[in-house]
Amino acid sequence: MLVLGIVLGALVLLWLLINLPRRRSDGELVTRIHPYRKMLPFIMVGRNESVVYFDDYVKADALLDYMQRVRKHYHVDVTHCLVAAGAVGLRANPRMNQYIVGRRLYARNHVALTFSAKRKKMDKEAKLAAVKLHIADDESFETICHRINKKLGIERSEAKTYTDKELGIMTRLPRPLLRAAIAFVRWADYHSLLPSGFIKNDGFYTSIFIANLGSVGMRAGYHHLYEYGTCPLFMMVGKIEDRPMVVDGKVVPVKTLHIRWSYDERIDDGLTSSYGMASVRNALENPDEVFGAVDLPAEEPAAQEPAGEEPAGEEPAADQPA
Repeated sequence: MLVLGIVLGALVLLWLLINLPRRRSDGELVTRIHPYRKMLPFIMVGRNESVVYFDDYVKADALLDYMQRVRKHYHVDVTHCLVAAGAVGLRANPRMNQYIVGRRLYARNHVALTFSAKRKKMDKEAKLAAVKLHIADDESFETICHRINKKLGIERSEAKTYTDKELGIMTRLPRPLLRAAIAFVRWADYHSLLPSGFIKNDGFYTSIFIANLGSVGMRAGYHHLYEYGTCPLFMMVGKIEDRPMVVDGKVVPVKTLHIRWSYDERIDDGLTSSYGMASVRNALENPDEVFGAVDLPAEEPAAQEPAGEEPAGEEPAADQPA
């Protein structure tokens, strides 16, 4: 009986230690929280019973002009701008950069965004890759774009990425072992026991997940939140198209970028989400002010056409924004 009592006591002690609040490698426990909000993770256990959907519309004329000027210096498209604008929104509204794990609220200690991209740029059948990018507070728009281009270059090469290797190992396991492995990861995450290296490289442990459907000519849809990982926000973006808007009392067509947000309301109230969406919209509508002004390089004198010949027509742009 004595041995049994010692074993049971040790198990109870171990259970208590595992369930103690602890610091995570990707965030700090939020302790000052309203009792009502503290109860929400127990009332609404999953992200998808806590999700709220928002529609937002961005006037895109300034963004299109900005990208055209930037392309004189380096490659940029709508996805680059969405990633940069998302980082701006999170820095301006840090309470958006929170998440729920183990029915506790954590403040993320960094800004990370994950976006989806085709593994082969021009292939309709190409598989998608989830690219995760950690962004420093003082990182410039140009640096972000260069890093995205470098990441995409790796994803579209023949080289095996970290995710490729990880999935290659996991999918070779028999189904019972794979289920057990995923269950163990979820258990370790719930108790904040996952190693930092695992969290750092996994694209679902991120501040925002971005899917730019406009890059393949689609409109924005409503997207669920992933129960796996710690992502509380999903940004689904459609193609740029003309939409009727009231300008100076008249209904006129305006080039518009449609964004649909999925938001875990347990991380903070709707007012914070409103501020965050407004910050992202402001960055996309005023890119010179937020991302940094870009001037066109000085143009070289145009070559004179030979006498008697018609000027050559311009080639269509190879990389039109979606």
